[in-house]
Amino acid sequence: MIIKAVCGSGLGSSLLVEMNIKAVLEEHNIDYDSVEHTNISSFSKDGVDFVVCGIDVAPALDIDENKKIILKNILSKEELTKKLKEKIKF
Repeated sequence: MIIKAVCGSGLGSSLLVEMNIKAVLEEHNIDYDSVEHTNISSFSKDGVDFVVCGIDVAPALDIDENKKIILKNILSKEELTKKLKEKIKF
């Protein structure tokens, strides 16, 4: 499973989201191939299983809606955990 955290223009917030994704997956013993962070202009959907992003960035991402995990609060580990569980089914 390959997951990308995407933010608007910089890479700071997507790095924080990447770290939270890894923490949640490891906490629940979920195997993954890769979790990476990027910004919109560098984003490529090739080979990506899921994209985690803020609600502000979601409309700009050219990827199947079923692969998007959209966060209202990108710093909320609780919201991230809930939405990862819904998509990944753990």
